[in-house]
Amino acid sequence: MTSGPSVVAIGGGRGLSVTLQAARSYAGRVTAVVATADDSGSTGRLRTAMDLPAPGDVRRCLTALAGVAPDLLGQAFEYRFPGTDLEGHALGNLIVAGLAATSGDFVAAVDETARLLGMDPAFRRVLPATAEQVGLRATTADGREIVGQYAISKTAGIRRVRLDPEGVKAPDGLAAAISAADQVVLGPGSIYTSVLAAVLVEDLLHALRSTPAQTVYVCNLGAESRESEGYDVAAHIDALHAHGVEPDVTLLSEGARLPLGDAATEVVMTDLGGGDGETHDSAKLGAALAALAGTPRPADQR
Repeated sequence: MTSGPSVVAIGGGRGLSVTLQAARSYAGRVTAVVATADDSGSTGRLRTAMDLPAPGDVRRCLTALAGVAPDLLGQAFEYRFPGTDLEGHALGNLIVAGLAATSGDFVAAVDETARLLGMDPAFRRVLPATAEQVGLRATTADGREIVGQYAISKTAGIRRVRLDPEGVKAPDGLAAAISAADQVVLGPGSIYTSVLAAVLVEDLLHALRSTPAQTVYVCNLGAESRESEGYDVAAHIDALHAHGVEPDVTLLSEGARLPLGDAATEVVMTDLGGGDGETHDSAKLGAALAALAGTPRPADQR
């Protein structure tokens, strides 16, 4: 599509990939803003060895936004070379890392990978929340400090997260894209290690607070075993508010395994669940987001 609203989608991991698949069905322009604090798996190994931002969630978002995830090229980007010295590394991670090493510019590397996947950056673009090396720190309700995204994801009772170091900058043009957007979508995904890990870049957060765009939080289908253990919908929204993020509306699936609680925002409930009951259905999510944006989807996407 070349017509339709300008959408900025923010988060990380598999949840943001579903949102990008959804946005492709109704948006004229889509910008993905991806958390890069991951320190586990192939991503963590490449960060340590090559002094790079985390490429793993960027890779997932590139294939989702390009629409090649089910295709041979999308499958190849996920290939992990079993039984070799490269075992565990996804091919897409290596491509992004190799282009970053040769160009000296992580954003340029991501843009070039997007072109390899057939995307036009004028209409479909994936950007890291920051191209600087950044980690994540958290403070728990009992005053403990947890260091690292993976460790935080395995910890209950998180109250605040912050970037480490603080003061990192977003790529050029990202704040302007948020300010000019018609709709900003947060999540779904882990509230602290995906959504807030992306949002807390200072100039990005300032743009999010001041944008006239409709801001939508897509709530998870259920609480996680540790990071958001025991959370209801209200607790997810309270976590956003505690970090200065105030969505206009929250989208919640009718089949979600979360009690509502006293949610301090408008909540729209509709069927968003996928067949596995664990993930959002991108077609249903696209229809719901399009309705919120006041934009009918084209007939071949309905």
